[in-house]
Amino acid sequence: MKIGVISDSHGLLRPEVAPAFAGVERILHLGDVGKASILEELKKIAPVTAIRGNVDQTGLCRELPETEVVMIGGRYVYMLHDLGALHLDPAAGKFAAVLSGHTHIPNFYTRKGVLYFNPGSCGPRRFQLPVTVGLLEVGEEGGFEAKVVNLDCA
Repeated sequence: MKIGVISDSHGLLRPEVAPAFAGVERILHLGDVGKASILEELKKIAPVTAIRGNVDQTGLCRELPETEVVMIGGRYVYMLHDLGALHLDPAAGKFAAVLSGHTHIPNFYTRKGVLYFNPGSCGPRRFQLPVTVGLLEVGEEGGFEAKVVNLDCA
């Protein structure tokens, strides 16, 4: 199973996102969507679960939840925009992964058996940061593998 993970689109859905998400079964948007039309375009690729980011203050994006819990491959995944706002112990809560955005810096690591994954930003380029999305793959034994996909945007 392959899941597309996206964050910080800020109203821009680059054409490189669709090929990067080819074959995904689901897309998780981690906030700062910018425009509801972004979610409609992503739904053409796969079903979408989205949360609200700090810039999602107007329109339909304002109605998105701040956090979400989804089940992927039989394991719980916690979604929030800003990891700094995490007010629970994911390991104690039996979460397999915590997905966040906000920083525009792609990274992933494991702590206390929990995968923390930030796919970076696929919206307007900020500073010298790469333009990226993420893929979350579920292995045969239920483990998660995170991958950052550089969109090589000019």
